[in-house]
Amino acid sequence: MADVRDQGFSRGDRSVGQIAKDFDLTGTAVRDWVKQAEVDAGDRDGLTSSEREELAALRRDNRRLREDVDILKRATAFFAKETR
Repeated sequence: MADVRDQGFSRGDRSVGQIAKDFDLTGTAVRDWVKQAEVDAGDRDGLTSSEREELAALRRDNRRLREDVDILKRATAFFAKETR
């Protein structure tokens, strides 16, 4: 989206289709970027870009922690068998 803004395009200057064609993108991608920019600016409801990044990081951490717990459970079961 920054590339589009850097080119000096505002919402009224060009259509989404024209911008998509100029940058060899899909219209859907450009529309999604515009929507996300509106969310980030507070003009539309939804998760901001920083909130999305935080959510993705939390999900990665959660997945890693679940894997750690699974490994520890297997190790506990293994050592429990060894001591019998």
